[in-house]
Order: sequence, then structure tokens, then C-alpha cells
Amino acid sequence: MSRAKTPANKDLVVGLGKTGLSVARYLKRCDAVATYFDTRDEPPGLAELKELCPDAKILSINAKLPKGIERIIASPGVSDSHPLLSKALKKKIDVISDIELFARTASAPFIAVTGSNGKSTVTTLLYHMCCADGREALAGGNLGEPALDLLSQETPDIYVLELSSFQLHRTHDLPAEVAVLLNVSPDHLDWHKDEDEYRRAKYRVYREAKAAVVNRADKVAAESTQHCQRVVSFGMDAPADGQYGLRIEDGETYLARGETMLLASRELAMYGVHNQLNALAALAAGDLLGLDMAAMLSVLVEFPGLPHRMQFVARIAAVDYINDSKATNVAAAIASIESVDSMLVLIAGGDGKGGDFSNLATAVEDKLRAAVLIGKDAEKIAHALDTVMPVHFADTMDAAVSIAAQCAESDDTVLLAPACASLDQYTNYMERGDRFCTAVEALKR
Repeated sequence: MSRAKTPANKDLVVGLGKTGLSVARYLKRCDAVATYFDTRDEPPGLAELKELCPDAKILSINAKLPKGIERIIASPGVSDSHPLLSKALKKKIDVISDIELFARTASAPFIAVTGSNGKSTVTTLLYHMCCADGREALAGGNLGEPALDLLSQETPDIYVLELSSFQLHRTHDLPAEVAVLLNVSPDHLDWHKDEDEYRRAKYRVYREAKAAVVNRADKVAAESTQHCQRVVSFGMDAPADGQYGLRIEDGETYLARGETMLLASRELAMYGVHNQLNALAALAAGDLLGLDMAAMLSVLVEFPGLPHRMQFVARIAAVDYINDSKATNVAAAIASIESVDSMLVLIAGGDGKGGDFSNLATAVEDKLRAAVLIGKDAEKIAHALDTVMPVHFADTMDAAVSIAAQCAESDDTVLLAPACASLDQYTNYMERGDRFCTAVEALKR
């Protein structure tokens, strides 16, 4: 009797975080075997992987690229500059993302949402809008559940995916029903080799899309959508027929489609001008999907926004405290600053990821009472703001909030908008935001 052959082990999965484990579960469902590697000696997903695939081959941290590998499925956190991936790319070995596998396998249409800022908010809005219209939807990707884990659930009417530049960079084929690019500003230059590569990754979301949502302020985005069957734009200006934007009537600002006033901006549950843009982008995408307008608008008046994204924390001694810990790059912090009408005290700092802080000075001019700076790149931010306002330094979030409270005057806003990643001091931006909220609550005692 002939013996069954063991499947060839030609896949290498790099990274054992949430994404890597979702890849392992996907491969197991496909009866495929793989070799696994992580850049850490004790990766967080190691125990789960051993339970899931007891016979899986796991490489040591200093391992070389194994012979016979034909494909690498890499987690977003590991850049192409890692020696293992660098060697693989030189040898012309295919390096793909989990999203590539998702796109090959998914049997329902999907929306792809990306952008330097706002993508989590728009992804969540679109999910709720689909549900409000009576459609079965699943959301995930770079937000919440990994995309491949969504495939293990009952097939919905539509998937809503948030996609990072890392995932897009490694995805060859992405036939999205609707592709949404919110904005592009320099970010993740510690991962991408330069700003051009980062921008190419973002614009790549449109390449195989059937329909597209475009920010009118981005001319390159418009050029990237010429092949799409339908294109709808959004922007801060008054929109043309069939497009989305803002109109002012009798001193009131409205979200509008063409000349039709849809909703007064003050009725939005979300805070800030940039969230008006997020709402317009979601409406444009929902329009392309054929969602009911009333259902979409009902979501906008009820959804308060995601935690750590312009989240109102408290009003103490006539001062508002806003948590925008998710503002992990300069452009996001500027959007946060511009969304605040009052004078403010800015808490910023962390790991700048190679970003340029010079534009912060322009954004805060004539608006900031003081800046309280934390983390690895506090001095760099202080240098950029040198002639703009008083600058204070703090070693902890508790100290930063205490100093900010002392600087703030009546009707000011204390805004946490770091313009930096959090990993120099915290596990993630959520922990940083939680620390801010806890420190604010302590002011009440």
C-alpha cells in the first residue's frame, strides 16, 4: 500500500502576532503546512501556534532563509529591510500580505479603506451604514479582526476592510467593489524606504477596484482612478452634482450631495472638522454601494466616534480634555489641532518614526497656550516649536496632564495629539490614551 505524501512545505509565515496567527489558522483550514518565523525570541503567539499546529517548524531568531521556500506571507510589522525578507526579495521569492490571501479566497464583495488618517473611523462608519441598510457585513483587516479570520465566519453580503500601507505594499491583486483613499501624508518612513514608496502603496488601493472614492484635494488620487467604472469625490468645498462636500446656508454648515443639504454638521455625533470629511467619504462609499441615504445619515447622528480619536474625556474647571492618542503622525495631529476652536494646551511626543515636525508650528500659531512634550522625540518637537509657544517636558502622562491643567485657562482645551507612535513608552496608542484618560479623571479628586 502506498504511503500518502506529506504536503510540500513551501510557505514561510513571518510574524507571530495577530496577523501571523490568522494566517496559521487560514492555512490549517486549507490543509496547508508552513514554516514559521518571528523576530522575537518569545513572540506572543508562540504558545497558540504550537497548540494549533503542534508539528509546525519554527525557525530560531537568527535563522537563515530555508531552502525550498517559494512564498512568504509576512505580517505588517516586519519591513522589507529585515535580513530574511531582504534576502528573499533578492532571490525573487514572492512576499505577500494576508490581504492577498483574503482577496484570492473571499466569495463576497469587499470595500477597501485606506489613508494616512481616518481609516478606522470610516471603516467603522461603513460597517454600521451597511447594517443600518439591512445588509450583513463583517469588518476587519488592519482594524479589529484580521481579514483571514473573517473568512471562517458565515459569508456576509459585504466585507469592509481597513488596509494599512504595509498590507497594500504586499498585495498583488485587490479587486475591491469600492476603494476609498481618504488622504496621504508622510508616515511610516521607518518602514518604507522613502515617501514615494509609501505613497505608491496608498494609491495602489485603486488599481483593480471597480469603483472609487477620491479626496478632491488629491490630484494624484484622481489620476489613479481613471480606469474605475464609477468615481465619487468628497472634499471641504461645495460639491458638484453627484459629489460630496460642505455647503453653508444662513451661516450653518451642512454635509451635502451636490446641491442637496443632507445633514447640519452640528448634528454629527463625532467631534471635529476632520470627522466631517470622514463622514463625507463614508457617504460617498455608501452611495457607490447603493445604501439608503436615510440609513446612512441615522448612523452619522448616533455614532460618537472611536475611542482615542478626538474622544471627549471630561470638562474640569471650565477646561475640556480631548484624547486623540490615535494621532500617531504629524498630519493627524494637525487635523486634530485644526478641529479645536478654542485656545489649547497640546500634549505631544513619542516615537516620531522619522517624521518632520516643522508643520506643527504653523498649525499651532496663535492657537496654543503651551505644549507639554513627552517621549523619545520630545526635543525634536520642542525644536520645531521653538519660537511659537512655551514648551514644558514631562516624563510621565500623569505629569504631562498635571502640567497641562496648570497651563490651561478658562474655556481652553487640553488636547492629547501626540504626532508620534507610542511604542517608546507604551504597548500601543490605546494604552497611551487610557493613561491620559486616567490622569484626567484623577484631576477631579
